[in-house]
Amino acid sequence: MTDIDVTGAELAESLEAVGETEPLVQALTNEVTMNDVANLILHWGALPVMADSPGDAGEMAEAASAVLVNTGQVPDGKIDAMHEAVETANERGIPVVLDPVGVGSTPTRESVAEGLLSAAEFSIIKGNYGEISALAGVEAQVKGVESVGDYDEIERAARSLSDSTGAIVVASGVEDVVADADSAYRLAAGHEMLGEVVGTGCMLGATLAAFGGAVDDEHAAALHGTLAFGLAGERAAEMDYAGPASYRTNFHDAVYGFAADATADGDRDLEFDLEHRVERIV
Repeated sequence: MTDIDVTGAELAESLEAVGETEPLVQALTNEVTMNDVANLILHWGALPVMADSPGDAGEMAEAASAVLVNTGQVPDGKIDAMHEAVETANERGIPVVLDPVGVGSTPTRESVAEGLLSAAEFSIIKGNYGEISALAGVEAQVKGVESVGDYDEIERAARSLSDSTGAIVVASGVEDVVADADSAYRLAAGHEMLGEVVGTGCMLGATLAAFGGAVDDEHAAALHGTLAFGLAGERAAEMDYAGPASYRTNFHDAVYGFAADATADGDRDLEFDLEHRVERIV
């Protein structure tokens, strides 16, 4: 991986790029989190479209700037739609983000993810520690869609998966890891309340698709998108909240605030202190 500039100024520029270009993000995601995914794409300044049925999925990918494939639910029709969308995206050379939700928990989910990976190329693969380890062929514990257990070698697993797929890999956890085949960055941003809200992992996938559709360098899109997501989680915790439901609302508002600040006339009202937040491991 070429060294990516992760200064506050570069992060603000990526945020601004999303708002200015308004990329159309086609999201094939699960019904549990569909509304949150659509809203978060919109709050970053991108345009969401949830075209996930056979026929329509491939046609919509003809106009999209990025495609998000989330395997949280895998009925046959949706699997067919996923293949249509990613095939069209690959033909057009637009970025595709894979979020292999729950892979490692059932053979069916593993089969769906492996089928997608064998049929298409992905720009970014995002999963929790357990999902990324399972895809990399490393022992993992995934209970339902949650990662459990210890993952001391997560950087190595992420690099291995990147090497076998050619994608930038984002492994989300207490600290997030962004890796390619040769190197890995560890990011310290976020808040524990993100883990108390169903769907924040899906929303991170949506964030990466929004950034991927606007930022030409997929490495920068993955790093900046992951950082922005974590920082929004911290900002949400600075607002008053009574529990997970109000924190969830705060999080959406925090994302919207970042996007609004980045596209405001005049100087950007965004100052990010990233010292000690980004560490290149290898």
